[in-house]
Amino acid sequence: MKLYDELKWRGLIKDVSSPELERKLNEESLTFYIGTDPTADSMHIGHFSSFLIATRLARAGHKPILLVGGATGLIGDPKPSNERPMITKEQVEHNVECLSKQAHDIFGFEVVNNYDWIKEINTIDFLRDYGKYINVNYMLDKDIISRRLESGITFCEFAYTILQGLDFLHLYHDKGVTLEVAGSDQWGNITTGIELARKKDNVELFGMTMPLVLDSNGVKFGKTEGNALWLDKTKTSSYELYQYLINTDDSCVIDYLKKLTFLSKEEIESIEIEHNKMPEARIAQKALAREVITFLHGKEEFDKAVKISEALFSGNIKNLSYEEAKDAFKDVPNFKLEESTLIDLLVNNSIASSRREAREFLSAGSISVNGDKVTDENLIINKDLAIESKMVVIRRGKKKYYVGFFD
Repeated sequence: MKLYDELKWRGLIKDVSSPELERKLNEESLTFYIGTDPTADSMHIGHFSSFLIATRLARAGHKPILLVGGATGLIGDPKPSNERPMITKEQVEHNVECLSKQAHDIFGFEVVNNYDWIKEINTIDFLRDYGKYINVNYMLDKDIISRRLESGITFCEFAYTILQGLDFLHLYHDKGVTLEVAGSDQWGNITTGIELARKKDNVELFGMTMPLVLDSNGVKFGKTEGNALWLDKTKTSSYELYQYLINTDDSCVIDYLKKLTFLSKEEIESIEIEHNKMPEARIAQKALAREVITFLHGKEEFDKAVKISEALFSGNIKNLSYEEAKDAFKDVPNFKLEESTLIDLLVNNSIASSRREAREFLSAGSISVNGDKVTDENLIINKDLAIESKMVVIRRGKKKYYVGFFD
């Protein structure tokens, strides 16, 4: 299968600026760029599909450049409903540094920052050298801008599309970039760059967008949407990512395998057949988790995520290391521990409302300590009982967990 056909099969092409792009992708070696604004100090899974296409194109002989928008991030891409909150220059600089390192570490390609060239342009030069080539009526036809006209859009946001077009033209001159790749919500900005190059330099540049990765509710992954799965494992651990991916809805999982992994068409079709035979075995979800986590964090992190998951399923918590247990229970209620009896621990930390209720829980076998059911209210909870002398995991009933930490 040729590159373009494979991208179409994977559902990775939504818009192209010219039919000629198919031939160029299949037969030429293009220098292209894909960018992100530094609104956070880590990329998330919504970026992953987009940035992963850089690796796909690189493996086919094209040259990727990853752009972090230190300048455009100070302005903010218009949102469909309202203006983005402006973030400080200091926060943008921090985010640029983190994202640049992350993009290089994960994908291994050249990273550029558009602040490096936009900072040199004064207002007069911006208006004369770029603004004069882009008609206001042309900008008003952009979907993202037209949707904001009724509620109002600031000139700051209105000018964003010209800045992104400026980036495309600059990278054409400086790096030989002839193709911009992005998520489908960036189509208007891509075409501004193409228009600017056509009018200013009489050259044809190309653009391609990919459909946004959506969850089972049809909502895109992102920080604004509140469902971000961060690529930084200190923000979203491999175990948390594993839990999300292993619980992917059946209606989405094959699509994710196509867009988020390098498994071949034959491998994915074989997985789909087996998955449809035994959906309860979650064969497709396990393959998805394995491929994504191994690519992002390595096999050791994937194995660790599986180990934690299996330990929680079996209740064999005490076999986890302290770090593994911390990952597994990072979001459950926690408290400081001092040596005490179990019944005092339950009452003092609101796991039970009274000593009477605590005894009822214990006699019913509803309390577990590090995975072991306990009925003895006088059991001494101390460092000898804790995971690596630091942490005790209490479970009440089937799903309520609490974590205590010794100093």
